[in-house]
Amino acid sequence: MAEIETRQAKGRYRKVEVRTWGDEKFRRLSPMPPCGQGLWLFLITGPHTGPIPGLFRAGRAAMAEELDWDVEAFDKAFGEAFREGMVKADFKARVVWVPKAINHNRPESPNVVLSWAAEFDLIPECPLKWEALDYLRASVYGLGEAFTKAFDKAFGKPSGKPSPKAMPNQEQEQEQEKEPPHTPPATAEGAKPGRRKREKVTFAAFLDACQAAGESAIPKTDPIFTFAKDTGIPKDYLHLAWREFAGRHKDSGRMQKDWRAHFRDAVRRNWFKLWWFPDAGSCELTTAGVQLARERDAERAREQEQAA
Repeated sequence: MAEIETRQAKGRYRKVEVRTWGDEKFRRLSPMPPCGQGLWLFLITGPHTGPIPGLFRAGRAAMAEELDWDVEAFDKAFGEAFREGMVKADFKARVVWVPKAINHNRPESPNVVLSWAAEFDLIPECPLKWEALDYLRASVYGLGEAFTKAFDKAFGKPSGKPSPKAMPNQEQEQEQEKEPPHTPPATAEGAKPGRRKREKVTFAAFLDACQAAGESAIPKTDPIFTFAKDTGIPKDYLHLAWREFAGRHKDSGRMQKDWRAHFRDAVRRNWFKLWWFPDAGSCELTTAGVQLARERDAERAREQEQAA
């Protein structure tokens, strides 16, 4: 990992005080017209931001009013940032998340991480809240042991172990029924008659349904294997990703309509930071990835000893 740090240019940052947006002189300046760039700066420095980098509670109308924009203009600007993958939101729950904010506003000490717990409790319950927590966990784990312990103390450790044979076994992959394509929620205008909506289920219920149907949770025909092959991610790394994914979600109680699609997203975005690509060469495991692989190998060795 030291090689990565020496190759990357050191970032240059400038602190912006949140009170700037309410400063009397600042507010007398000519107003910022509706635009994606302006909204982005507001999202990462505005008065709605809190101690948790990038995760906050705010509604569309409230932010539009703060900027003195029409809601329609706000939606257009927000759409620009959303399409670039710079921000996510559940406006029904009034939850907004800027995934990369923690990269530019890392916690200065483990005590800062501990302080996030109280603020996190105030964030409305929704899938985006838990997605953000998973991302924050992976980011904080990369800061060192003290930060990892602080995060686990504040939010608890990832619970549960992955179900055996959840993915096709590396040595004995079996033919599985091809997964039907994921159908996004239909709008009122585009709803398809007679089509049954996919219900949200917990991860444990999803695994039970797969077992009852005689399917692997991630069949070998799943598109994620093609993605991994095209991008050079070894299949063994996918199994490590599934191990981490299953461990975090098995007993979490979180609900998803399509857990397979959720896993694909986790791999494509490398949520758990298990691998990286050097400037030249093949995909390699990070420290977190090596640690997970060693844990898996140790468990396998114990199982073999017990079976002997």
